[in-house]
Amino acid sequence: MTHPEEAGRQLASVARLLMLLAAALGLVVVVVVTQLYWPAHPAAPVAVADEATEGPPPPGSYHRPAFAAPDPALIPRTATGREIRYGRELVAHTARYLGPNGLVGAYTNGLNCQNCHLQAGTQGFANNYLAVAATYPKLRARSGTVEGIEKRVADCMERSLNGRAVPDNSREMRAIVAYIKWLGQDIPKGRKVHGTGFMKLPYLDRAADPQIGRAVFAAKCQSCHGPGGQGKKMADGREYQYPPLWGPDSYNDGAGLFRVSNFAKYVKAAMPYGATFDHPQLTNKQAWDVAAFVNSQPRPHLPTPKDWPDIRKKPVDHPFGPYADAFSERQHKFGPYQPIEDAHPQPAKAN
Repeated sequence: MTHPEEAGRQLASVARLLMLLAAALGLVVVVVVTQLYWPAHPAAPVAVADEATEGPPPPGSYHRPAFAAPDPALIPRTATGREIRYGRELVAHTARYLGPNGLVGAYTNGLNCQNCHLQAGTQGFANNYLAVAATYPKLRARSGTVEGIEKRVADCMERSLNGRAVPDNSREMRAIVAYIKWLGQDIPKGRKVHGTGFMKLPYLDRAADPQIGRAVFAAKCQSCHGPGGQGKKMADGREYQYPPLWGPDSYNDGAGLFRVSNFAKYVKAAMPYGATFDHPQLTNKQAWDVAAFVNSQPRPHLPTPKDWPDIRKKPVDHPFGPYADAFSERQHKFGPYQPIEDAHPQPAKAN
């Protein structure tokens, strides 16, 4: 018969053994869960200072020249030619005519169309106008309607220039449309030529980071646009040499450039000043992060309750809900975008 003290010692030993086995099993579970759900090697934090000073990158993959715009010297010396030249003048110097102290009237915020559509809308992959006449009228997902060139111009005045549109039958609207049609005179209907729209820019495998973008802005952008993004006016004070990137005189949050992807593609192809799509000065990461920074800053708000009547057609980076998916508004704005795109079998092309 076992002595009571001996039985107690045996029970204590069994209890200790069971506790050790439970601890070992718990450790195994922790290791398995860690391997399954945590990265084996956590990604190193992005070095802000390192990214801000990178570049310029090697020449891009676009070795084919952009489709050439017609020479303004070839605008005919006729009544039609005078209208085209006036349209070009309005694009290049919008603020003189339509800005707060415009000769025609106070319609817009003081920016020029040319501040975003470089070289009067002719520079490759810098918002150029060459294919507009060939592709309009067209059905646009943003409005859900068929739009003509006049509506496209009006949208820019109301959104990018944060103002009000000139009437469709005004001399100014007719002139701008005439200039845009003249630029596209040699492009067949329905065709988009190389250099129109924005260049392709691969998604990052992370969200675009406004804090990194702040450092990129300081290193690459603020010498022209100012430390507060306020831009720089010409000597006469009527136009901007370098446009404000945020604040009351910048584009509003209904503008196309308020989408981070559009801004990133634009600056990749055209900024800092002197960059071109085939000789960029920003790396892909810099373009995405500075776009996130600029579009995180305060700017005018434009209520757009009629935009995107079919929310399934919203672009992946549209910054305002509602959405046809469960991703957050923040992820839609800053990314990562690939999971959103993967969740939509046929992601819509945004217009």
